[in-house]
Amino acid sequence: MFRYIGGSEYEGHFSLINEACSMFAHTNPLHLDVFQSVARFEAEVVAMTAALLGSKGKSSGGEICGNMTSGGTESILMAVKSSRDYMKDKKGIKRPEMIIPESAHSAYDKAAQYFNIKLRRVPVNKEFQADVKAIRQQINKNTVLIVGSAPGFPHGIIDPIEELGELAFSYDICLHVDLCLGGFVLPFARMLGYPIPPFDFSVKGVTSISVDVHKYGLAPKGTSVVLYRNHDIRKHQFVAVTEWSGGLYVSPTIAGSRPGGLIAGAWAALMSLGLEGYLENTKTIMEVSQRIQKGSALIKEIPELFIIGRPDMTIVAIGSNDLDIFEVNDIMTSKGWHLNALQRPNSIHICVTLQHAQVFEDYLRDLRESVRTVKENPGPISGGLAPIYGAAGKIPDRGIVGELLVNYMDSTC
Repeated sequence: MFRYIGGSEYEGHFSLINEACSMFAHTNPLHLDVFQSVARFEAEVVAMTAALLGSKGKSSGGEICGNMTSGGTESILMAVKSSRDYMKDKKGIKRPEMIIPESAHSAYDKAAQYFNIKLRRVPVNKEFQADVKAIRQQINKNTVLIVGSAPGFPHGIIDPIEELGELAFSYDICLHVDLCLGGFVLPFARMLGYPIPPFDFSVKGVTSISVDVHKYGLAPKGTSVVLYRNHDIRKHQFVAVTEWSGGLYVSPTIAGSRPGGLIAGAWAALMSLGLEGYLENTKTIMEVSQRIQKGSALIKEIPELFIIGRPDMTIVAIGSNDLDIFEVNDIMTSKGWHLNALQRPNSIHICVTLQHAQVFEDYLRDLRESVRTVKENPGPISGGLAPIYGAAGKIPDRGIVGELLVNYMDSTC
């Protein structure tokens, strides 16, 4: 279940952020002169997040800045838009292209459609990381942006950010690092002694970063941060209108009016947890992730399954060469687990949160039972999604699959 906060919804941390949200539910940071406290909350959330990701280091340049957004997708959209316009001003690029590994979030596809950018997608390497050599081969005079993730959503594996940074710097193009999942885990995991490779603004060549406060930052849903290495890049994020009869208008992100209550809730989350709180939470979830990977349950007790790559954080993806992993997922769903179904290769993953700290043994037990059930009775269960995932993976015309997805969405809203 994608609920990152542990405990009851009516006490503790949940209660705190709910109270903060309700206190500022009427506010709108579009009107900075009226709601000055919310503007300060946003500035402090951005500053605290930036401090985690290298703003205090000499190599960062001392100009790291950013804004809050509605989530990781908007943060990525803003970074792509800013990179496109920055590179147009700097290098005169009028037919922009960006290059992403196939493990990169689907928000880049959305950004490509919204902002009329040609998208070049390259396969990952054998370790399921961004293939730096393959990305280099795709760079041309129209390239404005390359992308890395820390970690990637599908398999929880950190891309080689240092190598990507060197590549971006040498070609004088932008590099965006997707830290939406890792931003409030990796800095603390490093402090705890985990072997985390460089991933933030300490890496030369990184020009922007997205990090979700509403994931492991334990803030209310609808809060993320987009950061830039300097103000010259961020200025291309803003929209200023001077010729409207309604007056002068300027807005930092996609939304005009924004919910000040969510910003207040994010500020309250960071202030209440602090360094010690995030260290304790990271210690808990990293230990659970390690026990799932190395506790022999997956490797020895369920030989039909294997772990995809070498997860760096709290996402563990599993596949199988012996049975239909999507049928396993259907059985797990019937037992109350909500896992993500992945493709290329077919697999499922669990994103370990504080909710799993007390129940991960139950997860492993149910996983063993689900594998046994599918092995003894292969074939999709009634009402399961395995046939959909299986069929979609086998249809060579991806346009048809896209139409199916659009028609499905059109029927649900």
